[in-house]
Amino acid sequence: MVNIPNVIWIDEQGMIVRPPEPGWPGPAAYPEALAERLAERARLAAEAREAAIAAGETPPMDLMTQLGSGQTRDGYAEALRDWARRGDDSPHVLSPDEVVAASQPRLPRVSAAAAHFELANHLWRAGHREAAIRHFNACHRLQPDNWTYKRQAWSLVGNERVGGEMGRLSQVPLPGEEADWPFESNFDADVARLAPGQYYPKTL
Repeated sequence: MVNIPNVIWIDEQGMIVRPPEPGWPGPAAYPEALAERLAERARLAAEAREAAIAAGETPPMDLMTQLGSGQTRDGYAEALRDWARRGDDSPHVLSPDEVVAASQPRLPRVSAAAAHFELANHLWRAGHREAAIRHFNACHRLQPDNWTYKRQAWSLVGNERVGGEMGRLSQVPLPGEEADWPFESNFDADVARLAPGQYYPKTL
């Protein structure tokens, strides 16, 4: 699973006909505070791009363009409606073998990562911050492609620093506080390393 939004299709008999994948109900309508934050990020990205071009350098990856690539957002809801109308005759329904093939295997290190993640959350809720962070870092190392594990940890620490309605969306160290960031990575740095379409992989 990427993180959010993820969808799994299960029919009336309890059979999975599509494994977890990115999916949206249609064009997004963001809360005002989030819309303002995204607009500010877009403005800063445009300024960085213009500055790089003026200096004869390669423009940096635009984070929002990266996150908007891959899985189609506007057509996903229509695929669901087609399945609701046509059932097993929908071209979007997968066979049991295809579902298994599209699912990720549960390797021992993945199971260990899940255990560290659950323990980290328990310790955080119990007020044992440093111990929780050790277990968050352990699950990140064991399963580095699991965005749920990373974003949960980043958002908890980011919210400590920023607070407020949008605090949990602060998933990078604040300027001047990089040395205090307790994780080996952060949201912006990890997304910048991805190829277009890799964050929300296209499955439809």
